[in-house]
Amino acid sequence: MPKANPSLISGKLAQKLKEQIGHELGAHQQYLAIGTYFAQQNLDKWAALFYKQAAEEKEHALKIVRFLTDVGEAAHFPAIPAASTGFKSAADAVSQALKWERTVTEQFQTMAKIALAESDFVGFQFLQWFLEEQVEEVSSMEKYLALVESGINLFQAEALLELAS
Repeated sequence: MPKANPSLISGKLAQKLKEQIGHELGAHQQYLAIGTYFAQQNLDKWAALFYKQAAEEKEHALKIVRFLTDVGEAAHFPAIPAASTGFKSAADAVSQALKWERTVTEQFQTMAKIALAESDFVGFQFLQWFLEEQVEEVSSMEKYLALVESGINLFQAEALLELAS
């Protein structure tokens, strides 16, 4: 049962955050698919890296759910599109991850603009963590893509994964 108290954040931002729950859970599935792609090639450290990323995306969704609950909003869980493990190559898989991270960055920037336009400082403060996180996420994916595209054998590259992050 939703709280009877009024929300502490703007309605526009609340709606975008509810949509973002679906984006984060979709990213969770997409990273599971990438991890599975690597696991199917016996690249266990690459798989573990993307499985860990999947867990982080699920935690991001939960962070938003908790925040919405705390500010008096009901959370909604939109349908999530299916994710496929059918990538053309390792570079394609990692390139898709980088593209997704850039899209998520744009989504959080849009929400920050909404929060500021609505003088929603509670919401804006919450978004700061995600904006900082996105800098790290994009940077990491750029490094992983550079490693994959360098031409190094992916089994040998597994030893470098900790260095790239």
